[in-house]
Amino acid sequence: MCFPKLPIKSFSLLLLPIFLTSCGGDYTWGWYVIDPLKDAGRSNIEFLIGGFLNTLSISLVAITISVVVGLLVSIPGISTNKYLRAFNVGYVTIIRSIPVLVMVLWVHYGLPVVLDIHLSIFATGVIALAICDSPFEAEIFRAGIQSIEKGQHEAAESMGLKYFQKMRLIILPQAIRRIIPPLGNQFVYMLKMSSLISVIGYTDLTRRASELNVTEYRPLEIYSFLILEYLALILIVTYLFHRIEKHLKANEKIQNPSSTS
Repeated sequence: MCFPKLPIKSFSLLLLPIFLTSCGGDYTWGWYVIDPLKDAGRSNIEFLIGGFLNTLSISLVAITISVVVGLLVSIPGISTNKYLRAFNVGYVTIIRSIPVLVMVLWVHYGLPVVLDIHLSIFATGVIALAICDSPFEAEIFRAGIQSIEKGQHEAAESMGLKYFQKMRLIILPQAIRRIIPPLGNQFVYMLKMSSLISVIGYTDLTRRASELNVTEYRPLEIYSFLILEYLALILIVTYLFHRIEKHLKANEKIQNPSSTS
């Protein structure tokens, strides 16, 4: 079973400070800064983990918008109209070429000047992350839709379903089962990308670690703890998506016993 493996893997991460201490050479380690047995250490840990909610919230909102935009962009990619396909290729190629940090900075500094739009740091981060992730979501949806057998399309059309009815009722429900793993990978990617929003002042996990380092100046210890925070968060998310994938596969076998997947 997969369930008991997660705590074992997570527990092994606790050995990281010991490993780092043994490799430090002449460096004087200051683990007291995050020592849970000391008042100051506990206070610092509480401050650091206080960024979990902000990291999760901006990632969830951004990935939700990105999935919707990606789905809308993927539809022209499977069209027979060459102009629609050109739009899909152009959007994916151009947006995918822009570094995430550059997009974050441009949205933050560019929108107020170009469009006279003043957004909160949270909204700025969501827009930048969603835009940068949407081309990848579009490609995931396009591949998932194109993986559905041609017979499914023909059967839907023989029932008199229009294009969007066919996509909504027949094709997309099957495609979503197949794209859950890559969607999970993209959410993990989004969690990591969200750390870049800290450069414009968003108080996520990374920003809090940087702020604590200013006062304590123990960068190696604090950023080592930050690694553990992201590892724990991503392990949990990966486990949850794995459970969702298994659940969907079990339902598919019940609905289609002849399936060998």
